[in-house]
Amino acid sequence: MAGRLEGRTALITGAASGIGRAASLLFASEGASVVAADRAAEVEETVAMVRKGGGRAEAIVGDLGDKALVDKAVATALDSFGGLDVTFANAGVSGGLVPLFELTPELWNDILRINLTGVFLAVQASAKVMIDRGTKGSIICTASVAGLRSGAGGIPYSASKAGVISLVQTVANQIGGTGIRINAVCPGLTETGMTQPVFDMARARGTDHKLGQLNPLRRAAVPDEIAKVALFLASDEASYVNGQAIAVDGGLSSSHPVVPGKMA
Repeated sequence: MAGRLEGRTALITGAASGIGRAASLLFASEGASVVAADRAAEVEETVAMVRKGGGRAEAIVGDLGDKALVDKAVATALDSFGGLDVTFANAGVSGGLVPLFELTPELWNDILRINLTGVFLAVQASAKVMIDRGTKGSIICTASVAGLRSGAGGIPYSASKAGVISLVQTVANQIGGTGIRINAVCPGLTETGMTQPVFDMARARGTDHKLGQLNPLRRAAVPDEIAKVALFLASDEASYVNGQAIAVDGGLSSSHPVVPGKMA
């Protein structure tokens, strides 16, 4: 039985660990050839894992906030695998929880450059190639529940992820009629390299049972759970899903803050 991405090529950014690595392995298992990109050298390990599983993959190491590097990643997809059908613009950083009056312009700009400008560059380069080649592709961007409302991240991180959601909605309409779909996934708390300090601290304190306690499932996610939603959006199963920001958060964003059991 053919995989859901059989014969397609996927570019996945932020692929050195976490959601990006999980997506690289999952997409490859469904038949995709993968270009895995990240500024961390561990992206080479991701590619080795894909190849060990019988898949095809190439690694790109560099700053995904840089247009030249993004263009190189797209060119690699074309040169190595003959096309580009799926882009998962997933790379991002946290920036921590710096208070408003301690936040510097330098930190603000760095977070937005990676989380928003980097996604924009990947979307722009991928959409152009897809349109030029007549490919009815799928572009997926990693936003966050922090981009939906306050309470899930620091100021620049949250602003950048809200920007990603707006980018997806706007681009969906800008490229209307091309057959290209673009959507965002909005993860809740997920154990990745970016969030590892939070998980490590909770385990050291013996409070790891509280991780994810604010969502109705009362737990955090693992990267594969987010990658599976990205796979759905990449596949033909999501052929009529476009311009959406899909929360994958255990139900966190379904509610306004309340004291459990009390509505008064």
